[in-house]
Amino acid sequence: MAKHNRLTVLTAMKQIGMVPVFYHADFDLAKNVICACADGGAKVVEFTNRGDRALNVFTRLAEFRDRERPDIILGAGSICDAPTAALFIGAGVDFVVSPLLDEQTAFLCNSRKIPYIPGCGSVTEIHNAHKLGAEIVKLFPAAEVGGPGFVKALKGPCPWTEIMPTGGVSPNRENLTQWFEAGIACAGMGSKLISKELLAAKDYAGITKKIAETIDLIKQIREKTK
Repeated sequence: MAKHNRLTVLTAMKQIGMVPVFYHADFDLAKNVICACADGGAKVVEFTNRGDRALNVFTRLAEFRDRERPDIILGAGSICDAPTAALFIGAGVDFVVSPLLDEQTAFLCNSRKIPYIPGCGSVTEIHNAHKLGAEIVKLFPAAEVGGPGFVKALKGPCPWTEIMPTGGVSPNRENLTQWFEAGIACAGMGSKLISKELLAAKDYAGITKKIAETIDLIKQIREKTK
C-alpha cells in the first residue's frame, strides 16, 4: 500500500514546487536517481511506466523506499487506464499521474485515497477532472496546449485550479518565472532536469546539485511573485 497519505503527498508537491519525472530500466540506477532527487530536496518523484516490465522496477523501488528511504514520496506516471493503476497501487504507489483523463482510473484512485493527477489540455477537461476529484491537474503537453498563457487565462475564471505543467518546462529562471507568475502549483520536469548525460555518467551528485539549484530558483521566483 501507499507509504504516504493523500494530503501529505499533495501538500509536499505544492510546497516543493517541483516533481522530477524519469524512467530507467536498471533498478540500481533508478534507486540512486530517486535518492539523488530526495537528497536535493525533491522528495516527490514520478517514475514513469515507459518501458517493458517497468512495474517490476517500480515494485523494487517501492520496497526500497519502505525499507530504507521512507521520506521519499514515490509516484507512477504514464498510467493510462484503471487496470494498470491497480497494479501500481498494489505495488505501493503514493500517487498516480496520467497523460490523459480517465474516469475509471479516477474512481479507483479516489476509492483508495491515492492522489490522481490526470493530463488535461482544455478547460473542459480540467473541469471534468475536478468533478472526478483531482486536486492537482497535469497540463499536458504543457507547451503545446498554450504554455504559461493558457494557465494565466484559466486562473482568471477558475482561480481554484491547481496546475502542474509537464512537457515544455525547463529548469531555468526565465521559463520557471513565466510558469509560476502564471499561477502554477508545481512543475513536472523530465529530461531537461535529469538529463541523459547525467544518467549515462551516473552522476548522482550532479543530479542532486541540479535539483537543489532548481528548488532554490523556484523559492526565489515564488518570493518575487507573492
